[in-house]
Amino acid sequence: MKISLIIPCYNEEANIQKGVLDKIGNFTAGDDRFSEVIIVDDGSTDSSKTVIKNKYLKTFLKFRLVENSHQGKAFAVITGINHAQGNYVMFSDIDLATPIEEAGKLLAQIEAGGKVIVGSRDSSRAGAPFLRKLMASGFIVVRNLIIGLKGVKDTQCGFKLFEKKAALKIIDKLRVFHDTRRAKGSSVSAGFDLEFLFLARRLKFKIIEVPVIWRHVETKNVNFLRDSVETMIDILRIKYYDLTGRYEV
Repeated sequence: MKISLIIPCYNEEANIQKGVLDKIGNFTAGDDRFSEVIIVDDGSTDSSKTVIKNKYLKTFLKFRLVENSHQGKAFAVITGINHAQGNYVMFSDIDLATPIEEAGKLLAQIEAGGKVIVGSRDSSRAGAPFLRKLMASGFIVVRNLIIGLKGVKDTQCGFKLFEKKAALKIIDKLRVFHDTRRAKGSSVSAGFDLEFLFLARRLKFKIIEVPVIWRHVETKNVNFLRDSVETMIDILRIKYYDLTGRYEV
């Protein structure tokens, strides 16, 4: 088992200063299952890339930096999958809202035949602001009504593991996130997780949901109104492509 860990990064100077990359580097250095850590920079305009190049690439030998133009988190993950050399790919949000030590819970499900393994947060979302909780509850209702995915409680946790062959087949079928798009400001690309899991189910890959520890981390990259509108548009686009037979599976 060789795992490529993908870390999307967009203007994450504050999180880097908190030592998140040190935690990731120390954890993966001591686990031979992780063959590489691919940090995909999504066109950062702060000092993130400079710090990564000058400090972390020299400190942690498994670290690689891939630089994208600013396209949003979804395309950072897709870029990471395409660059990955492992036979499994895992991605984690850089804020480590789910501690990197929780990786073992996902890895344990590989033997159970999981091709797509998703971390799942407690429904109470302890510590999250009321608007975040409201957005999550409404999101689940709308998602289930329009595109299904019933049985998957948490599609949006930024802690997932895929068999690389399965992931490549899925991203090849993407339509909403097929063509790169230039993002304006931060973009959490919530619709990407939905389209990815929607296609995983269509392609009959086994999806396993695993409870993981999660704590709310305040971030500038989440905007309640903007992200809600963006996600709703993406859900409608997924439904449109489905009804018009654009998903060839």
